[in-house]
Amino acid sequence: MTNLQWSLQFAKLKIQEMIYNGRKTDQCGVVLFGSDETDNVVNEHSGGFEGVVEYIPIGTPNASTLAQLDALEASNTTGDAIDGVVVAYTIQDQYLDRKKTWTRKLVLITDGESPLELEDWQMTATNLSEKNVQFTLIQLFTSGVDFDSDDEAYIFNEENKADMKRVNEGFYKEFVSALEDGVMGTCAFAIQEISRPDIKMTKSVMMRSMLSLGDYEAREEEAFAILIRTSKCTAISRPSSWSKYAIKPKEEDDEDVTVYAPLKMTSEYYFDKTEKDADGDVPMKQEEDADEDDPMKGLQQVDKETLVRGYKYGTTYVPCPDGEFAKLPTKSGLEICGFFLKKNFRRELSMGEIQYVWGDPDQPNNQVALSSIVRAMQEKKVYAIARWVTKDDRAPKMGVLAPSSFEEVDCLLWAPMPFADDVRKYTFPSLDHLINKKGEVVKVHPYLPTEEQLDAMDNFVDAMDLMEAGDKDEEGIKQAMFHSAVVNDLESNPLPPPHPEVIKYFDPPKKMLKRARDAIEGCKDALKVREVPKKVAKTKKDGHAHARDDDDDLILLDKYGPAKAQSQSQINVVQATASPSRKGKEKEKPITTGGDDSATEDEEDDEELLLDKVGPAKKDRDVPIHQPLPTPARSMSPEIDRGVEPGRIIGMAYPLKDFQKNLEAKDLVTKAVEDMGHVITQIILKPFASRRMDELIKCMRAMRETCLTEDEIEGWNEFLVQLKKKCAGTPGNMEFWGELRKIGREISLISESEAEKNGGESDYSESKAKKIRYRLLFIGPVFLAFNL
Repeated sequence: MTNLQWSLQFAKLKIQEMIYNGRKTDQCGVVLFGSDETDNVVNEHSGGFEGVVEYIPIGTPNASTLAQLDALEASNTTGDAIDGVVVAYTIQDQYLDRKKTWTRKLVLITDGESPLELEDWQMTATNLSEKNVQFTLIQLFTSGVDFDSDDEAYIFNEENKADMKRVNEGFYKEFVSALEDGVMGTCAFAIQEISRPDIKMTKSVMMRSMLSLGDYEAREEEAFAILIRTSKCTAISRPSSWSKYAIKPKEEDDEDVTVYAPLKMTSEYYFDKTEKDADGDVPMKQEEDADEDDPMKGLQQVDKETLVRGYKYGTTYVPCPDGEFAKLPTKSGLEICGFFLKKNFRRELSMGEIQYVWGDPDQPNNQVALSSIVRAMQEKKVYAIARWVTKDDRAPKMGVLAPSSFEEVDCLLWAPMPFADDVRKYTFPSLDHLINKKGEVVKVHPYLPTEEQLDAMDNFVDAMDLMEAGDKDEEGIKQAMFHSAVVNDLESNPLPPPHPEVIKYFDPPKKMLKRARDAIEGCKDALKVREVPKKVAKTKKDGHAHARDDDDDLILLDKYGPAKAQSQSQINVVQATASPSRKGKEKEKPITTGGDDSATEDEEDDEELLLDKVGPAKKDRDVPIHQPLPTPARSMSPEIDRGVEPGRIIGMAYPLKDFQKNLEAKDLVTKAVEDMGHVITQIILKPFASRRMDELIKCMRAMRETCLTEDEIEGWNEFLVQLKKKCAGTPGNMEFWGELRKIGREISLISESEAEKNGGESDYSESKAKKIRYRLLFIGPVFLAFNL
């Protein structure tokens, strides 16, 4: 790589980080020195400073900023790095003249081989220090080597170094040391550090509200109200959204160049003009014609303005011209409904985002009042049940207020809680209380841990505490930057391996493992942990299966050998007859040899019925009388094939049972939802899918409920959009889609308001979700066609 490519790699990584963070105060500009042209404010005002160009003005970076950097080409003109620093500092000072609180940073990237004008460099260093500019000098690679470095990870001493480079290196060290805030590093180390995932600190905005207890408007003497501020303590972090692109169709005058354009989703509304009977069903003949012809046959496109939104109520629809019904009149504020003991709080039910509740910073009396409530709750060891309305006329939320104290301030923590109907109750047998068949409590049992085992496990858990594994600033990571936004060709510059900062979290810290070594050994001894030997599959003697012949009926029983009995083996002799004139089979009593007469009548009947399954022998091959035949052993039923594809956990045979079974393991919810969508789509597109229509609708209802409660809303909405495309495509299944249209909103997209009630988020607003639905209220069923 050339010097220019190395410098651009660092610059684009730095700019890319600004674009990723999305802060308005993250702005930058680019100044070039050593250019064939001259374009800068200092040259226009005072002259000099030749070969310095203000290439990109200061502003918020975007994708075009990276494109401008890619357009740069190397130049043979030498440039003065100090001139570039002076021009960059001057442009920055003019831009931030009225923004005194902004942080100023200046990064110089150079190979150190250009001549420098060393006069008055002390004045430049003084100006940078007075304005609190954070100066960074990046020592660029030259012919595959760096400047001399003292860093242990990047130790390198260049041999046969040019005199110009040696002098410049000494000057740069002196220049950086003269600054109050200046650092100097190698290019390799800088790229490694800028690629390091770090924590994106987000400061929550404090919102105004009011904490009340009782009706402070009607009974002021029996209630109180405190002005508070709320801010986020934790927040759900989701990956950034992606835009979809497709190849743009070429026109006649277009050049032979492939152009990608962003996709936009549009909605079209259709009215089904197909004749229906009194029950609203389509005649069978018309359904067959619709499958053979175009699926859009019989549909008439209508304008959105002619439709009226409606909600399904039983078997009818209730029109709602205004878009939604009247809301519950609520008033913003946080109202305490009651208190309960802290020990009765079920920690596992708190699954949403936590909010801080502070006293108003501008009202000392309110801070003292809130602090007294916090101290009283801590003393009584109680929590509060609270009802929170964020804005007027919004849906209320129920949650729990817990007291919390810091060094200089007291506050409350608000956690949203589910309603009783939303909680799934599972019962499990006790782990430490066993009762035998006699009703006696068992004190000693292999399933009951001893005190020694409990102490060993406690020591092991304490030793594996990650809070003491290292420095706190080493524990958080951020998503890696997009590699394709930095390089132009992924084939010549493939994706590098993960950053060491990410890989180190794959294994436990070495310090912690060393500290926990004794605890681990103690657990092994107390719990008697032993390695389980690997099971070796038994090889079959004959791996081939042979077809049966007609003459194999009599010798079929020979395969099983003599039957195994609990007391002793018995050999039954049966006289076989092949007379076709008899209406029923004449059964002979078995003759037992070598046994006693204690066999019961049921055992004899079972043996006779088992032999009857073999069927009569052929006429020309009668069974000789008194020939002993062994009783066959009872065979096991073959295992039912559930139709599970490789890599899937949901089968084609019993998808709903498999789905519910996998939901019991909480870590398989995402995989179960993904596989359920795959199985439903596969079954729908197969022949005779109508036979399983009711089963598939039950699967979709269960899948939608799970996605709504387990925060898999995005997966459900994406599945539904893709299902519509598959049903309308080839081979398709518009019959199934018609059934979904009859169900309507109950099984449609999950909107933002519906997701918010369950503590989730959706990309579809309530109005948008109602537009993108299976049908709207009109004279007949209407469905959507997605044009992407």
